[in-house]
Amino acid sequence: MASALAKLRKRLGFSCPIEEKLGKTIASSLPGELCRHFSLDEIKTATDNFNEELIVGVGGFGPVYKGFIDEGNPRTMAIKRLNPSSKQGAPEFSTEILLLCQIRYVHLIQLIGYCYDEREMILVYDFMANGTLRCHLYDTQRDSLLWKQRLQICIGAARGLHYLHSGLKHLVIHRDVKTTNILLDNKLVAKVSDFRLSKLTVRLSLDNIADSMMVKGTFGYLEPKYIRRQKLTEKSDVYSFDVVLLEVLCARKALNPKLQEEQWHLANWARNCNKKGSIGEIIDPNLMGKIAPKCFKVYVEIAMACVQDQRIQWPKMVDVIDKLELALELQEKADGDAEDVRTMN
Repeated sequence: MASALAKLRKRLGFSCPIEEKLGKTIASSLPGELCRHFSLDEIKTATDNFNEELIVGVGGFGPVYKGFIDEGNPRTMAIKRLNPSSKQGAPEFSTEILLLCQIRYVHLIQLIGYCYDEREMILVYDFMANGTLRCHLYDTQRDSLLWKQRLQICIGAARGLHYLHSGLKHLVIHRDVKTTNILLDNKLVAKVSDFRLSKLTVRLSLDNIADSMMVKGTFGYLEPKYIRRQKLTEKSDVYSFDVVLLEVLCARKALNPKLQEEQWHLANWARNCNKKGSIGEIIDPNLMGKIAPKCFKVYVEIAMACVQDQRIQWPKMVDVIDKLELALELQEKADGDAEDVRTMN
């Protein structure tokens, strides 16, 4: 693991020296103002000794607690604790720290610190008051998001992914883009989260493809050719994000075997509906009659962009951002025109 950590640091272009081992040595090597080392006692105090009533979510890494840090200046945190039975461990833990300890971007989740005491592996983030994007789309008691809110959230998440692809010294491919890894703060600003699976791809340049990689990610969001050929590029993130766009439009799970066979894979079903000209019939009922036709056309165009067989024909994340911003502009114009008509009447 030690050499892997050193290589990861070097490839990311981080200036701070990362020590050879996790624990106290890594604490002294990370910039304290950006990544704080918490003691296990501090974490136990923050979570009321890991009180199950404070669990706000459970992921592949383990449970996430809502915690309160610093008695003098209380701050609400999301505290993610590795489940000992999880298939993940120190490599994923260190990847998350090394990727986020020096990255500060408005549309990426902010890592506050970590704990590595008594074999406990814990990550501490800013608390996102509005949870995941998914919990606003289906199987929820929350009010439905307005269409413009959905567009703004998608634009924010796309900007976060574009920053990973183009804003650092080397390309970082997220590899697990999905609605549960897009978090929303108290103002519904999107934050891309969960970088555990990015560790095998950060070494790539924009022109390279990684061969013979173990396929990782979430089924329903995985690019088919990545599954078959194990060749990964930044376009794999774009494919996954296109599935997110379909979820946002249709308010349906990426995979739902409880539905009819032709419907259980959202991406395939939406593509078939689009070819038949019936894509408008499967959108979220809460959005019916609320999406401007020109906006809808542009949105569906970008959501279906990865239907092309050749990756070279797929858009990059910057292209996705441009199209989503155009869709928002068209929606706002249509809303403004409608308001003008109501005012005149």
